[in-house]
Amino acid sequence: MKRLAFSFVLALLLAGCGSSAARHTVASPASTTTTAASANSSGCRTVALPSPKGPQHLKAPTLSLDPAKTYTVTVVTNCGTFAFTLDVKQQPKTSASVYALVKRGFYDDLTFQRVAANFVIQGGDPLGNGTGGPGYTIVDAPPQGATYPLGTVAMAKTATQPDGTSGSQFFVMIGNSGLPPQYAIAGKVVSGLNVVERIGKLPTSPPGDGIPNTPVVMSSVTVAVS
Repeated sequence: MKRLAFSFVLALLLAGCGSSAARHTVASPASTTTTAASANSSGCRTVALPSPKGPQHLKAPTLSLDPAKTYTVTVVTNCGTFAFTLDVKQQPKTSASVYALVKRGFYDDLTFQRVAANFVIQGGDPLGNGTGGPGYTIVDAPPQGATYPLGTVAMAKTATQPDGTSGSQFFVMIGNSGLPPQYAIAGKVVSGLNVVERIGKLPTSPPGDGIPNTPVVMSSVTVAVS
């Protein structure tokens, strides 16, 4: 996979999906440090980097989820397993889209293609380089005054897309950055936050904000309803 540089800017851009070739990345805020811990004791198993799945041409899902139920997405990686619940009540379109992608196995064998130290880990790109998506976008405006504290799972978008636009790329907060309320919220980590933080400490190229030197692969992503 081609290793592409991630720039440090103050624009707080989280780019995501659709067919646009725009960089799907989150620009680190000024307060984010760029040091990353050694992978020697990371606890991540060494696995092969999967081949990119290539461009996707899916249609946006039309299903609706039941706000009275709990939808828990479990993400199994070579660095451990974490889970998050979907925010169906406040972000119904976003939740339904993530649910549909998970049910069709879209995320299986995709990577976390970006780690920004003390800020986010980002994955869900079928191209593996930060520019891919499912072939569609949806818009689900985030709640007014939305915040993105540690453990928040939210959707990436390009700088030119409306607030709340998303496709398949998502990010998990590993710090409290003070992001503006522009990004659709998929949910919140309910178990395995230590795994998310473990991934967030991996060395990257370029250092501090880039592709993890140790591939982080989502071997299985499933959803349970209760």
